[in-house]
Amino acid sequence: MSDFLVRVSEWIHHTQVLEQIRAVDITGLFHNPYFLAPFICLIIYNLYRQAFTNLVIIALCLGLWYFSGTDMVRGAVVDGVVQVDKILPVAGVGIAGIAVLVYLLFIRQD
Repeated sequence: MSDFLVRVSEWIHHTQVLEQIRAVDITGLFHNPYFLAPFICLIIYNLYRQAFTNLVIIALCLGLWYFSGTDMVRGAVVDGVVQVDKILPVAGVGIAGIAVLVYLLFIRQD
């Protein structure tokens, strides 16, 4: 099992996925028609199906992604030292996001 995890970790570092996620241009992404057209179709389809749970999950994921790019999250670790006054709100938002997802996916099932 650890050999599998080592290969996955090497693949993530080799493909530079984390750097690509950090370097996403949000304004460019939402002005790109190759992203925007399917995204709008997905939202319209979920509205048509009245799948509000899916819409809340999409909004939550976008909100957490936006929050991860704020100055509070960037300043949570400075020179390898965790800033307690900034890490507690970040952890609280993460825990609240996970709690909402667990509630929507497992507890409240349609």
